[in-house]
Parts: sequence; structure tokens; C-alpha cells
Amino acid sequence: MRYPRIMHVDDDDDDQEIFQTALQQVNPSVDYVPVNSALAALDQLLNKELEADLIFLDLNMPEMNGQQFLTEIRKHEQLRGIPVIVFSTSSHIPTIELVKELGARDFITKPANFKEMIQILKSILL
Repeated sequence: MRYPRIMHVDDDDDDQEIFQTALQQVNPSVDYVPVNSALAALDQLLNKELEADLIFLDLNMPEMNGQQFLTEIRKHEQLRGIPVIVFSTSSHIPTIELVKELGARDFITKPANFKEMIQILKSILL
């Protein structure tokens, strides 16, 4: 399995629940790690309290937004290699270009329905 541990950084509990449900349908053996704050995720990764093989990252969060998180993890050698997929409601082209410049592997606009969510996860994980 390419990504046995997936971290999902998003401050919206409903989005996390939908993501987790879809992820379990796509691959129930994946270890799902939800984190409600980019600042907490960064701290836990740096302190090795959590590990991730792939990070799905929301952009719009308080304290530290997704762009700031991307900038910070790329500063740390032990985190630099973790692929990050920005998963946001935005579809603003300059934002997409910026996060890719900051090191995001991909940018996916959150889908409008559950079936699309499953298809997106299948395309990434299978």
C-alpha cells in the first residue's frame, strides 16, 4: 500500500467525517489521522507524536492556514518528503498555482457529493 497512514488537516468536523467515511469505503486498512488545526499537525509531526505518509490539507483554517503549513513543513528535512494534497473549497487559479509552488503535490477542490469524493480518493490511493 502506497499510503498506509493518511493525515487529514481540516478544522471542519463534518468534512473530516465525510472524508473518513469515503476513505474507509475505498481502503478500510488505511490508518486515518484527523487533525483539526494546521498548527497542531505541524507540532505533532515535528515532535514525532504523529506520522503521515500523505497529508490532505485544507487551506482556510484559523491560527495557521494551509499555505503557512506548507511553507513550514518544507523548512524541516524530516517533513519535506511527505506528499501534501491541498483539499479545499477554493478553485481560485492563483491560489492553486501558489500552493503548488509552495510544494503541494496536487490541489483538489472538495467535491459536491460523496460519490465524487470516493472517485477522487480511488484515483489517488488505488
